[in-house]
Amino acid sequence: MATVDECRNVLEKMAGKVAKKSGELALEDGFERTLAVEITDLGQTFSAKLAGGKLNDLLDGDAPDAEVRILIASDDLIALSKKEIKPAKAFLTGKIKVKASVKDLAKLRKALKVD
Repeated sequence: MATVDECRNVLEKMAGKVAKKSGELALEDGFERTLAVEITDLGQTFSAKLAGGKLNDLLDGDAPDAEVRILIASDDLIALSKKEIKPAKAFLTGKIKVKASVKDLAKLRKALKVD
């Protein structure tokens, strides 16, 4: 099982990669969403804002009003970051669960697929 600090570091790196891809995202002006990432086996949640095509303000703690909620185990998050599992396969096998509107999923698909 990965630690909370390891998960935080992975999420910070992913936020940086989203920022680098911000020009490619083609999100409409004013598109802002609050994201929450629940690390299911650690009982830890991180939250962040997606605004201006960038993932900002990664914080420890839940955002109960988050429009996008991602549930993942710590080891699966680490495996994704090391490219040991692919995001699509992880989603299809239930290793990643995403709670969001279909519209938001379509818009965020590219932003959340960080290489």
